[in-house]
Amino acid sequence: MTNGDKLKNLLELEIIPDLEAAIDELFSAIDKAKTASTTQKEDLEEMREMRTECFAIVEELGRNELEEDEIDELLAELVEMKTEEDA
Repeated sequence: MTNGDKLKNLLELEIIPDLEAAIDELFSAIDKAKTASTTQKEDLEEMREMRTECFAIVEELGRNELEEDEIDELLAELVEMKTEEDA
C-alpha cells in the first residue's frame, strides 16, 4: 500500500468521520442552548474548513496531483495529530 493510499484511507475512514461527528456534536450543543457562543462559532468554522481541506486532499489524491513528498508530509502530520488526539 502506498503512502497515498494510506493518506486517503486515513482521511476517509478516520479524520473526516471524526470531524463530521465533532461538527454534529457542536450543532447539537448549539441547538440545546438555542444560541452559539463566539467560541462555538469559531470552532464550527475551523472544523468546517478542516473538513473542506480534507475533501480537497482526497480529490487531489484521486487526480494524482500531489507529489510524494507532499503526501509523506501530510500523512506524517495527520498521523501525529491523530496520535495526540487519542492519547
